[in-house]
Amino acid sequence: MSDVEEFNRMRWASRRGLLELDLLLAPFVDACYRELDRELQVQFQSLVQCEDQDILNWLMARDNNHDPALGEVLAAIRSHNDAKAAP
Repeated sequence: MSDVEEFNRMRWASRRGLLELDLLLAPFVDACYRELDRELQVQFQSLVQCEDQDILNWLMARDNNHDPALGEVLAAIRSHNDAKAAP
């Protein structure tokens, strides 16, 4: 699969059933996915296979009972969104 195809697949996968997740994941993919190292891209691909409510709880730090292998990508998404919110 080409980089463009993979990016487009992740853009599509970042569009979820919950608006809150759309607002967290889609901008992250658009701004950061191509720049992530391969390991973080694989983590993101694994993350989008999870249930929406689980992903939201992990990103909002309501539940830290996630696969430890996802910790780095969750932190990257949080960091990206925190930076967008900062004045």
